[in-house]
Amino acid sequence: MQQFDSLQAFLSMGGHGPYVWSAYLVSLTVMAWLLLRPVIKRRQLLIALKKQQQREAMFGQTGH
Repeated sequence: MQQFDSLQAFLSMGGHGPYVWSAYLVSLTVMAWLLLRPVIKRRQLLIALKKQQQREAMFGQTGH
């Protein structure tokens, strides 16, 4: 059994296509952000820690 007669019918989904496809786009965008954000934050943290270690090695740690 075939649900749609053509690719155009599949994309338009009986007039509901813009809503369906925009919902998919928003969902995929949010999921990608949820996956990539921790990776980016970790990379930024590691860079900041490396810079801090370099400063402490160069100037010495004062303690206060």
